[in-house]
This record gives sequence, C-alpha cells and structure tokens, in this order.
Amino acid sequence: MVTVEEAVIARIETGGQKFEILIDPDAAEKYKESKEIDWEEALVTDEIWSDSKKGDRPSEEAIDEAFGTLEKIEIFETILNRGNIQLTTEQRRNLVERKSKRIIAQIVANAMNPQTESPHPPQRIENALNEARFVVDPFASVEIQVERAVNEIKMKIPISMESFDVAVKVPSRYVGKSYGEIKELSKRIKNEEYMNDGTWIAVIDIAAGSYKKLTDRLNSITKGDVETKILN
Repeated sequence: MVTVEEAVIARIETGGQKFEILIDPDAAEKYKESKEIDWEEALVTDEIWSDSKKGDRPSEEAIDEAFGTLEKIEIFETILNRGNIQLTTEQRRNLVERKSKRIIAQIVANAMNPQTESPHPPQRIENALNEARFVVDPFASVEIQVERAVNEIKMKIPISMESFDVAVKVPSRYVGKSYGEIKELSKRIKNEEYMNDGTWIAVIDIAAGSYKKLTDRLNSITKGDVETKILN
C-alpha cells in the first residue's frame, strides 16, 4: 500500500462536486496505459473524498447521484478515466522523463532512416523531438505518442516506421543461435521450413528499424554465411 507522502490526488468534478482518491502516481500511469492495477497496493485507502486535504467525505447520496453506483472499483475507474491527476512539479518531471525514454527507445527500435536504411541513434531522435517541441503526456500510452512523435519529426529528419517481409536462409549449423536473434528482433515468423540438408528458410515480419541490427547479428553468427532479402 502506498503512503500518503508518496500519493497524489486523482480528482473528478461532476454535478458541482469534487470526488478524490489518493493514489500512487506510478500505478496511475500504468492504469492509464494498460488498465491494469492492484487497487489495494495503489491506494492509500479505499476512501472517496470531497477534499482529501481537509479529510472531508461526500455523502453516499452524492456519490450515487454522481456515479450511478456505490461500487468503489467502478468509481475509482471513473475517476482515473475521466478525471485529472494532480502531480507535483517533481513528480511530473520524473514521469515525463521516464515516458520520453520509452518513446525514444520504441522509435529507435521500430524506425529507420530510409536514406541509409539504418536506425537513427537515440540522441538524434531526442534532438528531433526537442526541435519539434514535442510535448510528452505522462499518462498517454507510449504507442499513441510514438505515432504522434514520428509525425511531428518527419519534417526534421528522414524517418520511416514501416515494417516489411524478409526472406531468411540460414545453414543448419547456425540455426540454433540465429533462431533466437530472429525471434527477438522480428515481429513474427510468418512461415518457416527446413530443407533436406537442414538449412532453415523463413519469411519474417520485421520493423524497419530492426532490420540492420538483425542482419548484423546474423552475419556475425554465421560469419557471413546467411541470406536475407526484403520481399516488399
């Protein structure tokens, strides 16, 4: 269970009244992204407040009128889904910084420079985001913000978020080590089969930003004895 000192206020105003809960900001962030939460661990208490700082509580009649239920989990979810989370400057800075790193990491992993067919380094992505004055929402999902971020930095750097099918052919003696790398870096293995001599051939779906990393790793493992071909 989170302490009062660590918690923030999540608040909704409806029907002219305020309703608040005290919640761990990290748990609130996770809920906003995945809808997953352990309420017992996330909340200071399961109380619903009209003013948590003063210790004021709304009546059951006011709660029922505002939410149409007295079921606390439903009320907690409504407050987080439709209300606002009151962060201190330091809490917001920490959440934004952490979310920024995740956004940049996902762009690096899934995007590439179409002019060189190689991934952009993290610092270049960060610089482009700063130049574009991209605003990170500490509670919006990484996936949604990655899409928005890429659209905003397209005017700053050449960037592509495409994925494509790649045919891969690996000699039998290298399949064991190569398969793990392919599984890790590709989105999925669409089809695969073994030839009579044990050679493994497959078609994989891979993000543009991961293609060069994969070919580099496979060439290292097989000492260059691997074939890859972009199919689309």
